[in-house]
Amino acid sequence: MKKTKIPPMLADLVLMTIVACDGILFEEVAACPSCGGELSGYDVKRKRFAVVMEQGKKRVISVRVRRLRCRDCRQITYAGQPFYPETRIGSPVIDLCRTLGETMPYGRVTSFLAETGVVVDRWSVRNYVKGTTLPVPAAYMFGVRVPLSLVSLSTLAGTLPEGRRMDARAVLAACGHPSKITL
Repeated sequence: MKKTKIPPMLADLVLMTIVACDGILFEEVAACPSCGGELSGYDVKRKRFAVVMEQGKKRVISVRVRRLRCRDCRQITYAGQPFYPETRIGSPVIDLCRTLGETMPYGRVTSFLAETGVVVDRWSVRNYVKGTTLPVPAAYMFGVRVPLSLVSLSTLAGTLPEGRRMDARAVLAACGHPSKITL
């Protein structure tokens, strides 16, 4: 199989952006989505954001999401998070799968992502591409359509001082707060 040619700067940009999300805590939510009641802390759940290859080994990039319980209706709800409903990886990775899937077969998308250091199997790519008809805002970078959510996140990650984490609120804004969007 012919290897997919990826501009090295794009590969570095994608990997750096995704790795910069590791360990971010998402904890903000205004009120109970069911009844509008006051929320109190319940626990923090670790969720897989992406899987990347670093030095030949798989590394899971995780974020932490606070769960809260409504004091009135007792329902448990998640804080705002960079995930689409019913998905298991972060929305920027799904957006990248979808934009690449518009012009490439699913297997080639998987190969393209592998060249950037991101691990997503072809069946997951297929499900993400076929899962919705909503367009993903994208722009051409280095001759490839790249989702604007990833571009916005890369800008945040690139301006981050050494040793600091990205602000959860800024990450949600860059991703378009997809936890409130239905696929």
